[in-house]
Amino acid sequence: MPESPLRRTGLAVLAAAALSLSLAACNSDVTGSQAASSGAAEQAKHTGPVRIALLAASSQNGFSKAVYDGAVAQAKKLGDVEVTIFDGKFDSQTQFNQLQNVSGQGKFDGIVIVPNDNVGIAAAVPAAAQAKIPVVTVLFPIGPDLTEMTPQVPGVVSTVASNAETDAKAQAEGVAAYCEGKNPCNVAILIGQLQFPFDNLRHKAYRSVLDQHSNIKVVATGQGNYDRDTSLKAMQNILQANPKLDAVLSNADQQTTGAQIALESAGLDLSKMYVTGAGGNTEAIKQVRAGKWAADLANFPVSMGSAALDQAVNAVRGKPVTPVVDANKLGPVPVIVTKEILDQYPDFSGEWSD
Repeated sequence: MPESPLRRTGLAVLAAAALSLSLAACNSDVTGSQAASSGAAEQAKHTGPVRIALLAASSQNGFSKAVYDGAVAQAKKLGDVEVTIFDGKFDSQTQFNQLQNVSGQGKFDGIVIVPNDNVGIAAAVPAAAQAKIPVVTVLFPIGPDLTEMTPQVPGVVSTVASNAETDAKAQAEGVAAYCEGKNPCNVAILIGQLQFPFDNLRHKAYRSVLDQHSNIKVVATGQGNYDRDTSLKAMQNILQANPKLDAVLSNADQQTTGAQIALESAGLDLSKMYVTGAGGNTEAIKQVRAGKWAADLANFPVSMGSAALDQAVNAVRGKPVTPVVDANKLGPVPVIVTKEILDQYPDFSGEWSD
């Protein structure tokens, strides 16, 4: 998956209490194709330029930058829309403060956020709701339910994301299919950090699939922290104890790139293994096309930024808002790509780079 560590501080503890007071029940019948959400309906008709604050997980991160690029491109297309990026520095407290400050400055009409801590940040959303500034969240839902895309918090009008649990299971099912007939089939998992809610969710989803197969042996789980060098070291340690690997399952392309260096340095032929990542960055697509990675879970951050900008501007201007935008349907290729699939899309190279 894209580099999106949910940096946690003591804020998460405070947020849990705040959430019980600030969260309101959502209408479970609302779908992505229905008319404006209640948050959008509350917005008065807006005239003049629309000023959008984009709160990036980190402005130095390739995925967040691609979201910003998509938002800026769509702003130019719409006209009379300005986008300003804020650097969340992969720190939940920094981003929490930014959301509160932006909400109180009176300088912005709407907010797009790539949250570092999707649970803790919910306690800052009421400040935006009180100022009648609509919030659109990208990549992750905001609120306590990690798998609920319908906005859970008053003030959040739209979620541009996909179900991380479903996506992780799809990755693991590819490994399971490869392992059929191999006994044992030795699998190493690389996860961002198990302390992060979404990484813990993904890891559990991986195991829920793999553990159903008696021939599959998960020999190690390493934490790659969405970083190539960290993942390189983690895979070197895994290989010392487990030199015979059949598959590597990773939730981030950066981690798979680091693992690849370690695997090839150990003399392993990746084309004879099942190696996969997540994020769909340009390097990942290149490796899948070359047959070194068996598959990749593709994300489309430029398209996600464009869609999020649309929903934010619609909310500001009092137009219908789509409460849930399925991010997996925004790209030109299926969400799980293999060499065979990419051969059908020769022009696709990924929407972002690390």
